[in-house]
Order: sequence, then C-alpha cells, then structure tokens
Amino acid sequence: MTTQYRASFDATVTFSNRGGLSAEGFRVDIPSRETSTDEIGALFVASLGLLMAESVTLRNVEIVAEPHKGTRGGPSDAAAAGDARRAGGQAASAPKRFVELSHVIRAGETTYPGLPAPETTPHLTREASRSLYAEGTEFAIDRISMVGNTGTYLDSPFHRYADGADLAGVPLTRLVDLPVVVVRTGGSGARAVDVGHLAAFDVSGCAVLLHTGGDRDWAQPSYAVDAPYLTEAGARWLVEHDVALVGIDSVNIDDTSSGGARPAHSLLLAAGIPIVEHLTGLGDLPPHGATFTAAPPLVEAFGTFPVRAYATVPVG
Repeated sequence: MTTQYRASFDATVTFSNRGGLSAEGFRVDIPSRETSTDEIGALFVASLGLLMAESVTLRNVEIVAEPHKGTRGGPSDAAAAGDARRAGGQAASAPKRFVELSHVIRAGETTYPGLPAPETTPHLTREASRSLYAEGTEFAIDRISMVGNTGTYLDSPFHRYADGADLAGVPLTRLVDLPVVVVRTGGSGARAVDVGHLAAFDVSGCAVLLHTGGDRDWAQPSYAVDAPYLTEAGARWLVEHDVALVGIDSVNIDDTSSGGARPAHSLLLAAGIPIVEHLTGLGDLPPHGATFTAAPPLVEAFGTFPVRAYATVPVG
C-alpha cells in the first residue's frame, strides 16, 4: 500500500475583509512528504472552505506518515469533484435562465486602451440592394474592422505562444457548458486575486470566473487604472488544479502596471487554459451551479477574438 501523509501545524489566517483566524495542531491530508508550506496553507484554507483569505502563516509544521482522513479539498476528497460534476449535469434538465456576461461591441468604443476601436462601414446598403433582388426584398451587408482584442474576448494559447492552439484548435470541452465557480473579490479593497481567494474552491474542470467589480468602469479612462488582476501564484494554483477556463471582469488578467511581464497569461495559456477578459454581469451569478459558454469562431492562425459569453443558471 502506498504511504500517505498528513501535515500538522499551527496557523494564522488574515482575511481581506480585515478578519482573522488562528488554529493550533491542525492536520490536513497532503499528497506527498515533499509538499511545500505554501501548498499546505492552501489545503488548510480549502479544508475549512474559507473565503476571502488574504494570507496564511504556518508554524511548527510537521509531516507525518498517516492514512488520509478525507480532508475537504485534499488528495483523497473525491466527493467534492463529484458534486460539482453532478451539479453541472443537473442544470441541463432543470428549468433555467440565461445571464449575459458580454459587453456590447460599439463602433468607436475602445476596449483596451492603446488599441484601435472597432469601425463599421456598409458593404452593401439596403437601398443599393433593392436593384439586386425581387421587389420588396432588401438586405444590408456590413463590414467591421477591429483587432481581436475587442469587446469581451477569448485568448487562445496561440495568443501567447507560436506553437499553441489557435482559435480553431481550442476544443469545445474548454468552451461550452463548463461548471462555474465564481470567485468574488469586489469590494474587498484588494486588487490582486491570489491563492487565498481561490483555495476554498473545488475548481477541477470548471470555468473559474473572477468577479472583481472591475467592469463598473467599462469604456471609461479609469477602467485601465489600478485594475484588478490575477497573481502569478494564483495562476499557478489554477493550473495545478486543472481548471478548464479562467475569466475576469477586468481590463487584463495580468497586472499591466508592473511592466511587460504577463505571468498569468503565460502560465494559463502554456497549460492550454483559455482566458476570457472583459466579462461583465458576474454579480448575477450564484457561486456554484451555473454553466458557462464562450465560443469564438474557428479562425486559423489567430489567437484572440470576441465571444458571446453567457451563463446558464438553474431555476427553482
């Protein structure tokens, strides 16, 4: 039988809402003897289902060979993943409502500061079309010029990596009817979404949607100033926990004020995890039970394109 391990420790947790928690002699299941202190801290937060945890400090850490007890969110907790999958399956047969999560694309309205706004022009006007069709029949055919980073859009791995999957290569299993986990940090005063905000959730196979409140300044100059973002450690945690997709209601999933580094993009897209930026309406979603869809067109050798992002929420 494979040896299993547990960690014993004292802990202090601070929360982004200014609360705190202390524990002595706490134990959690861990995957191996080499489990790091940061990983143990994340397992501790997950085991208690703590939300808005900002920092975790561990003391007197001791790793012991001991059978797992089934710690919530730990290596032997199969129940939580099963519950999430079953919840997603039930949503398909139950009464449901749809929640719009995309911004409207408008000619002349900037999405990302520094990139051009979309331009729309007629290719064939209704008036001109009348000479081409039977009497009483008319059509409009319009042209749009825009960068891929317009409106609410999806980043494929090709956006960051030349050998990554392009828009035509991202499988529908990462885009359609994904179980939703909503991580809410809006109103906490914290710009950064970090591991402490994530660790309480079972995210495997889910669309993790970061509800930061950043969309309140959409289309305003302030939208890109001190905007919320996902930390490098948070992105690494999501990769390690096998998320299907990550979305955020902010100007960028990375901190664009810290220079040219883009660790969240780099880590997520390297793992084949699509990113949806500029979401809106996440406040209308429950924390669990919804499903998420954001599918771009099948464009080869193209990395980013607008999507109609929406959620399906069970009713009753």
